[in-house]
Amino acid sequence: DLGSLQQLKDLNTQFKSLYEKHYSASTVSTVTNEPSGDAINVVSPHNHSHVVGSYYETNVDDCDTIVHEVQKVFYEWNQTSVRNRSVILTNASNILSSRMHEAAYLLVAEASKTLPNAIAEVREAIDFLRYYSHHACQIMKEKEPHGGITGEYNYIQFHGKGVFVCISPWNFPLAIFTGQIAAALVTGNSVIAKPSEQTNLIAAWMVGILHEAGVPEDVLQMCIGTGGTIGNALVSNPVIKGVCFTGSTQTAHHINQTLANRNAPPATLIAETGGQNCMIIDSSAFIEQAVDDVIMSAFDSAGQRCSALRVLYLQDEIYDHFIEMLTGKLDSMMIGNPARFQTDIGAVIDDKAKAVLEGYCLKMTEEAELLFQYTLQDGVETQGSFVAPCIFRIDHINQLEHEVFGPVLHVIRYQYDALDSIIEQINSTGYGLTFGIHSRLNQRIDTITSQIHAGNIYINQAITGATVGSQPFGGHDKSGTGPKAGGPLYLYRFVNEKTMSINTTSIGGNMDLLSL
Repeated sequence: DLGSLQQLKDLNTQFKSLYEKHYSASTVSTVTNEPSGDAINVVSPHNHSHVVGSYYETNVDDCDTIVHEVQKVFYEWNQTSVRNRSVILTNASNILSSRMHEAAYLLVAEASKTLPNAIAEVREAIDFLRYYSHHACQIMKEKEPHGGITGEYNYIQFHGKGVFVCISPWNFPLAIFTGQIAAALVTGNSVIAKPSEQTNLIAAWMVGILHEAGVPEDVLQMCIGTGGTIGNALVSNPVIKGVCFTGSTQTAHHINQTLANRNAPPATLIAETGGQNCMIIDSSAFIEQAVDDVIMSAFDSAGQRCSALRVLYLQDEIYDHFIEMLTGKLDSMMIGNPARFQTDIGAVIDDKAKAVLEGYCLKMTEEAELLFQYTLQDGVETQGSFVAPCIFRIDHINQLEHEVFGPVLHVIRYQYDALDSIIEQINSTGYGLTFGIHSRLNQRIDTITSQIHAGNIYINQAITGATVGSQPFGGHDKSGTGPKAGGPLYLYRFVNEKTMSINTTSIGGNMDLLSL
């Protein structure tokens, strides 16, 4: 509870005790125990003088061996009862809950998460473990051989598919990483995890918790390295039965092509990718609330969410007043060390991302109207990978060639009678992830939401912050394959179906029942 001064003091004490700890990550495998090559240091995005730990990359030549080792243990793990698998993941959720301080510290130190975002992400990881455990027990009901004494002679069983590769992003290095693995494991698959190269430390730490909770070490193994080397080596292996991926649309397309080109049966691809996410605000909106929701949607987590707001449509009648309030509120926010409670926005993930964003903003100052650019405090810019939030006015969404993954918002001024055209413009991007509308007119809300192509629609609220179970997350078209993570259909993509049909009349009925 960040509203409790005592809990804030306790959190600060815990963070100070962990600051000097050196975390390490390397291949988690039963066949490559000793790390090879040079250790690569990990520095905090917001403080490049702070070395959080180091990691060793997996030797690409070991990938095939690791895949075959994980494949060997699949059958035994798949035969383990779903209830036992569920208990193990529930144990992991309890361990993670008891170590929330350390998990939050790693998210702040390695990924520059603010305190509210770090704590929310730990809770989301816990939710994934518990939700998938509970849901698996509901859908993967185990039957006695031949129907037992239930009297059911036609039914479906679900079984794991084989080896899944889980490739997770750096923007949610604990929650998405854990959710992918939990879904694959609880449905009976063995797993090779490939975290983003920017956040290996938190991934290795979480794998340790899962092993401690009871997941056999040979069932869950981890490889470290870039997507172009380690990721490609894993995905191209013909033994792989499925890939669960969260990241860019371009990388998802490459994975899809790689899987299709293998000399192997078709594999499952579960992909959650980016979006050109939009919000429409009309003249009836409650402006004060809408301003807060726009800032949350566009600039929280330094805009580094796949669900973040990229294009804001403002009705002409409220445009000037809204922009004045929006820029005034944004100018009052604090950008800096995310470990401090008063910080609103942290750094972007690394200097490479910073350079791309700053280059984009420089280009846009020549092609669009710069409405606002935040002025970073003295010393902040040189301390870490900080990017000043920017707001640009553009004329048409087609001016944007790709998703801009950072604290950059584009605003389009529109006339009321242009709503149909706006909806057509948004749909024409080919993305289908998140969309928001602020309005107090129900008929207008119904008209827009019935036509817009988006997997998650938010009405009079921020468009980020999906919740496991109640607000499952995912898109379609260029934004992913579905089904939604944290939703009731997600686990079905990780299983094969087996139907059992028994003709009892051929033997004169059920002899077990007749003998009673």
